Amino acid sequence: MTTYTQARHVLTARDTDDRLTPQRTLALQEKFKGIAATVSIDPTKRFQFIEGFGGAFTEAGAVTLGKLSPANRERVLRAYFDHTEGHAYSLCRTHIGSCDFSLGNYAYADVPGDVELKHYSIEHDRQALLPMIKDAQKIAGEKFKIFASPWSPPPWMKTNGQMNGGGKLKPEYRDAWARYYVRFIQEYVKEGVPIWGLSVQNEPAATQPWDSCVYTAEEERDFVRDHLGPTLHKAGFADIKVIIWDHNRDLIVERVRVAYDDPVAAKYIWGAGFHWYVHDKFENIQIVHDAWPDKQLLFTEGCQEGGPHIGEWALGERYARSMVNDLNRWTVGWVDWNLVLDETGGPNHVGNFCSAPIIADTRTDKLLFQSSYYYIGHFSRFIRPGAQRILCATNRDDVEATAFANPDGTLAVVVLNRTDVGQQIALNLPGRAASSTIPPHSISTYVLS
Repeated sequence: MTTYTQARHVLTARDTDDRLTPQRTLALQEKFKGIAATVSIDPTKRFQFIEGFGGAFTEAGAVTLGKLSPANRERVLRAYFDHTEGHAYSLCRTHIGSCDFSLGNYAYADVPGDVELKHYSIEHDRQALLPMIKDAQKIAGEKFKIFASPWSPPPWMKTNGQMNGGGKLKPEYRDAWARYYVRFIQEYVKEGVPIWGLSVQNEPAATQPWDSCVYTAEEERDFVRDHLGPTLHKAGFADIKVIIWDHNRDLIVERVRVAYDDPVAAKYIWGAGFHWYVHDKFENIQIVHDAWPDKQLLFTEGCQEGGPHIGEWALGERYARSMVNDLNRWTVGWVDWNLVLDETGGPNHVGNFCSAPIIADTRTDKLLFQSSYYYIGHFSRFIRPGAQRILCATNRDDVEATAFANPDGTLAVVVLNRTDVGQQIALNLPGRAASSTIPPHSISTYVLS
């Protein structure tokens, strides 16, 4: 087993200037005695592999970037995708057609009855969204993974005749809708943007005032089994990761059971996506893994609702608490919502304003990095794709932690303190340990080598 001799410490803490700031490197030595708070790590006990961390490319984010100076536009993208100065994002999301964080409703096949998709066009995405993705690719220097999610089929395919307000996919258009996903993949590949995965539908249990479409668990199962899965395979896209649910943790157990218990549907499904709204219910993620260990779990969306929340420290702590708890329950990736929004928490075509880790004041060309930006970085910068979760446990409710073994042999241990009291902790490995202090309302990453 590797002998680890030192721990590089990076800290973000409220009421200080520390923001992903390197601290004194710690020496690992024999176990420390008398330290009440411990983080116990065993690299020999291993669990799931990580696909990556990232955020979502949305039209709102792309339009916001377009209002900034060229220098600040690049600064935002570097903050997320640069592998030296930024978060090194490796797994991102985008929307198929419009979502609430678009300037309005739009679809790629607007002509009613066009089941052959003769008028299919992604020209709308070439205006702002695709240029944003391509600029991010240049900065990343590699093809990070992207999965795509529809918020609604075109109005003519739906029972309510509009993209907003829920409604359902009409049965007679299920085949055309499945081919719609294939065309999206094909068109994006032509643009140099390969698609890694698809979720069947964003938030299929919600009738929203914005772009939405409702599926029962049985309808989602049948669509994947009889249409989307076979259509992807026939088109040569059997490697595309099909993600079901893509909604909140609270109902995930009962929703995925319907599809996973159907062997034909299940063979097409890579795993389940989930969001954090309504209730935390972290234990439901563990339950899904325990019941269907061959299926993957991916956090596909989360943000702070109700406006931009500029300067609020609680944002970062909400992110980190979710990330620690989800990762410790077999989640293989964690994807934030909008990469960047303007000073209102938009634009959003139905006023559903939210926060983002970077808020851009388009009136003054000023970038406002939120606490969530720094907290996410404690995971994405140091837990790399291909990392494997290792055994990690704390002995205190007020110390939360997770740990991973990276492909390069280093260990990344993330420790969260959401309390008003600083803590002295011991990082305990078999036969080795390091002592560290974690301030109140802080997050630390320790890279052991």
